[in-house]
Amino acid sequence: MRANVDVIVAGGGTAGSVVAGRLVEAGARVLLVEAGPDHGPRTSGRWPQELLDANTIPSSHDWGYVSDDGRAMPFERARVIGGCSAHNGCTINWGHRADYDGWAQPGWSADDLLPLFEAASGRMRVRRFADDELTPWHAAFIDAGVELGLPRVDLLETFDVAPSVCAEPSNSPDQIRWNAAFAYLDPVRDRPELVVLADTLVDHVLFEGDRATGVRVVGAGGAADLFADLVVLAGGTYGSPSILLRSGVGPAGELRTLGIEPVADLAGVGANLHDHPAFELFYAPSDELDRRTATFASTGRPVPDEQGFASVASSQAAGGIVDLHIFPEVSLDRRLGIFVACLTPRSRGRLRLRSAAPDDPPALDHAYLSDPDGHDLAVLVEGAEMARGFAATGALAPLLASELEPGIDSDLGSAIRRGVIHYWHPVGTCAMAAVIDERGRVLGLDGLVVADASVMPQTVRATTNLPTIVVAEAIARTLR
Repeated sequence: MRANVDVIVAGGGTAGSVVAGRLVEAGARVLLVEAGPDHGPRTSGRWPQELLDANTIPSSHDWGYVSDDGRAMPFERARVIGGCSAHNGCTINWGHRADYDGWAQPGWSADDLLPLFEAASGRMRVRRFADDELTPWHAAFIDAGVELGLPRVDLLETFDVAPSVCAEPSNSPDQIRWNAAFAYLDPVRDRPELVVLADTLVDHVLFEGDRATGVRVVGAGGAADLFADLVVLAGGTYGSPSILLRSGVGPAGELRTLGIEPVADLAGVGANLHDHPAFELFYAPSDELDRRTATFASTGRPVPDEQGFASVASSQAAGGIVDLHIFPEVSLDRRLGIFVACLTPRSRGRLRLRSAAPDDPPALDHAYLSDPDGHDLAVLVEGAEMARGFAATGALAPLLASELEPGIDSDLGSAIRRGVIHYWHPVGTCAMAAVIDERGRVLGLDGLVVADASVMPQTVRATTNLPTIVVAEAIARTLR
């Protein structure tokens, strides 16, 4: 079948924006297919304010994913050009060199990736909050960390992250959430080699034998087949494995039960699903915090939900490398919280299709806290105890009236088992060595590549926005 373009990129989120932009820069004809809307370049005037405002996390443009564990916990993912980089808290960190070296894949060591991280931080316009930009809530948290003996040092854009407290690096120039579409698509928007097909869902990959030749999509005009020399899946940790499974790439027995004829029997598709398990303690603000915040806001300065940030090591941390993030925030339901996340999870879940229909969301079971040795729970319990330590300091205690949840007399282990949440960082469902090779090529098939967070075999000690951009950069580099 004659190709319409050189490359189809399925998914215009964080990774897809990077891959499409880089391939167009290299002269390739690229069709970028996105399930959500394309609001155009940053200067179009069409971007909704809630996606631009870096001071709080939006709730629009969501895929509507929920957990399959009986809790129906929301797994917020952004259905829009720019993807979750247009939807997130803008916290930037890289993780530790042991994360990438531990993948043990050619070309993926920390030293190999360092130039890409440095370039991506620049392209995403990462900045620092000045002291006079820090809200009273976040400034007091940083002071509390210093009181507890943590050095106040920005050690987040490095592979040698160490226990510290700081104001987070943030991709928010002028309080604008600088998403991957602004950084990577806008520079090539006027190039004839780029076509963006928005509001169009990718159903499955088309094959001739064991070679991918294009994709079937569903849009306002119904279904259509689009052809290319190369197909790159960038639908994210939930989207890319779903497309593969609908295409007949995955566990053969599981596919047959859904009426899908297998093309490649790859048991790893959908497996290895994991995220940083997390827990949040909620507090009632004191009158003093309300007073200070009102005074701060009266100056006209923004009041962001997230600014302060601590990286710490629990007693479970291998080699003393940080394994916890702790930070103050105003949560999605507007409550005052201290958020705790385990960065080294051992629990693994799975993504499965409910049916072969492209608009039927997958069943998502992260299997949080299921690791048999109890590592993940132990790390979170220590993290919650540390969060209470922050709350009890001279810097922070005057700003908090009481612990609302789980309650100061509660058993933390039981509370965390009941209330474990996620950190918005799912990875692993198309992992290197299990589903793809080190260049992103799907094992046993030609013309098909995956390039997003799903390829990470093990998550990193970081918020995954910038690492996902670097994954996309690294795979795009091999395609160029």
